[in-house]
Amino acid sequence: MKVSFHGQSCVKVETTKHTILIDPFISGNETSDLDPNVQEPDVILLTHGHNDHVGDTIQIAERTNCLVVAPNELAEYLGGRGLNTHPMHIGGAHTFDFGKVKLTPAFHGSMFQDEEGNLIYGGMPAGILLFADGQTIYHAGDTGLFSDLKLIGEMNQIDLAFLPIGDNFTMGPDDALIAADWIKAKKVVPMHYNTFPLIEQDGKAFCEQVKTGDGIHLQPGEAIEL
Repeated sequence: MKVSFHGQSCVKVETTKHTILIDPFISGNETSDLDPNVQEPDVILLTHGHNDHVGDTIQIAERTNCLVVAPNELAEYLGGRGLNTHPMHIGGAHTFDFGKVKLTPAFHGSMFQDEEGNLIYGGMPAGILLFADGQTIYHAGDTGLFSDLKLIGEMNQIDLAFLPIGDNFTMGPDDALIAADWIKAKKVVPMHYNTFPLIEQDGKAFCEQVKTGDGIHLQPGEAIEL
């Protein structure tokens, strides 16, 4: 399995048979290395309805007819736009042909602004547990530190975790280090930072301070093999 980071919270997972995009914020993201016009995912997973996470989902899914898995209200909205969607909710899990997905809590908000400026309620924000090819990946989405992260770590043997460190809108580095200790992932990659001046952080310094598991500092476009 190949897992690559593409700026903000965008992650690509390439299994033996499928390509999965998580939170594909590409257009308007100066840190992204991707071209949305050539992405061919089998599925897009969304954590919540903010525009810097939904990103290019509509454009990509209209072109490819890929499946979009999202929290219920966001999936209902995107389904109304003609996309092929699968709605889920916090605590629920479902097994697909590409693997198993479970949504976890995330303490944040979820509001999508469409092309006409309308604000669309995106439902409860979530984190994502992805089980595929014998690996467990945890994408925390946008969240602050909360104690149930301990349960996520106790209930799952996580091989790779993506944690936000940008502060202001999510956990900052200090809280994310606590989260890393609690979830006990074998590898931890920081995300949701340096996209905008307000969330500038030193990802390398964060990784050097991770005590539980290995901190992996990925630049946009870089990948690791699991």
